[in-house]
Amino acid sequence: MHKLLVVYNEPKDPAHFRKYYVETHLPLASKIPGVKASHYSFDVKPLGPGKAPYFCIFEAEFENEAALKSALASKEGQAVAGDMPNYASGGVTMVHFAV
Repeated sequence: MHKLLVVYNEPKDPAHFRKYYVETHLPLASKIPGVKASHYSFDVKPLGPGKAPYFCIFEAEFENEAALKSALASKEGQAVAGDMPNYASGGVTMVHFAV
């Protein structure tokens, strides 16, 4: 299995981010081919004191790294990547790894 992890920094407009992410971005992401499972959360908390460094996290599982890369290169994957500037004003980091 291979995972994609997307972590979002605090956006300039948290209410807009939440609404747009749930109503527009996630439906786009659900069309990406090869996704075996996906999860997201706005309830990001640190294990220690202080504030979490991220506003939102998203995880998607793929069969393997080749499936992930193929999915991201698909027209659906490109549409999702192109949509990020519409809500992720605080910046985003994407990583992937084998599980």
